[in-house]
Amino acid sequence: MFLTHPITRPQRIITGKLESLIGVSFAVGARRHDQPSAAAGASRSFYSTAPVNPFPAANPSTSNLVRGCDPAVGCFSLSASNLTPINNSFHTTTPSRFSIRSNSLSKMAATKDYRLLCLENPLLDIQAFGDEALLEKYGLKANDAILAEEKHQGLFEDLLQNYDAKLIAGGAAQNTARGAQYLLPPNSVVYLGGVGDDKYAAILHDAVKQAGLRVEYRVDPKISTGRCGVVITGHNRSMCTELGAANHYDLEHLKKPEVWSLVENAEVYYVGGYHFTVCPPAIMELAKQAASGNKPFILSLSAPFICQFFKEPLDASAPYWDYVIGNEGEAAAYAESHGLNTTDVKEIAKALANLPKENTQRKRVAIITQGTEPTIVAIQGEDEVKEYPVHSIDPAKINDTNGAGDAFAGGFAAGVVEGKSIEESIHMGQWLAKLSIQELGPSYPFPKQAYPGHN
Repeated sequence: MFLTHPITRPQRIITGKLESLIGVSFAVGARRHDQPSAAAGASRSFYSTAPVNPFPAANPSTSNLVRGCDPAVGCFSLSASNLTPINNSFHTTTPSRFSIRSNSLSKMAATKDYRLLCLENPLLDIQAFGDEALLEKYGLKANDAILAEEKHQGLFEDLLQNYDAKLIAGGAAQNTARGAQYLLPPNSVVYLGGVGDDKYAAILHDAVKQAGLRVEYRVDPKISTGRCGVVITGHNRSMCTELGAANHYDLEHLKKPEVWSLVENAEVYYVGGYHFTVCPPAIMELAKQAASGNKPFILSLSAPFICQFFKEPLDASAPYWDYVIGNEGEAAAYAESHGLNTTDVKEIAKALANLPKENTQRKRVAIITQGTEPTIVAIQGEDEVKEYPVHSIDPAKINDTNGAGDAFAGGFAAGVVEGKSIEESIHMGQWLAKLSIQELGPSYPFPKQAYPGHN
């Protein structure tokens, strides 16, 4: 079994390619939080189908049919030819509608329904089985991950129109949010991030709707929704990511009364580390809100380069971490960048757990996953570092390990929301990750499986 906290879209594309890509990530990620929003005062609506039948009687030969899986996964079936532009927006040829608004959010009053609030960078994952000809057409390698260039712009529409594409509401923390909602009662999770004013945002909104996840996106009228095109050939995956509007989230959106009321209402906060490349002030506002209300704040380290190249905003948030989650690669990167002079995972976990802490009413918990090796847990002020063996699985059942770490974080966060013990929450994370790796992409099975509890 592979139960790690992998580097997922978009920044996994930078690992191993730091020399060519980290400058791009830093340039686009570090600029927006101190600039005025280009979308200030803007309001955009999208229109789509009635609730989409997750099991359509589709003709497999229809090349432009986008087929998905089920409500639990957050993907669906939709004919791309039915998406037509109307007044610079997109809708389907069926009459019923929903809307995405940047200013005019849902008028639903904040209630205790949305106990978990998540923040990071939303992407529409467009996955399809391809061939060498498709890879050659866009200059892609069979097992690679890159940032999209001009020559790749046609890939996303090509996958939608000409391949049997599976659409997933992606981005690491959005995968985690869907995972937590999979385990929690309806209307338990709300997710924040930035999207564009385009058909990809409409598709993304449909996907999260099917997963039962509430989203409050900042809509940018000038920048496209972030997308990740995934071309699957055999056991290889070529990932091509355009970060788009996900890189332009801002503090102004978080502070809108309609959004901030959800922040104040939430009981647990989860932030994916990739957001340090976008809007550190938003992370700090959530962290301080958590500490002032004695509410748990969970942070995912997300990728080694976050620890290495975004050290300053990461360290600024550290006093507010109640839970910090990472894999062994991220732990090693943290140790190296912070001069810990050790490669021992347990020692690194103890160092993370015992960093200075703002809210002294809660002991910090550091969690490090290690693939098939036991999950390591260190608690602030305690000498013992605990190990939790991962759940065994027949290797023949493993379909895709991409997103296993996001699923683990989702299960763990669900346990925190429900007030479970650390041991039980770890078990929930491992159980959900085990389900996820048997699916294609960062997904969860349908019909929905009930968590059996920890025996």
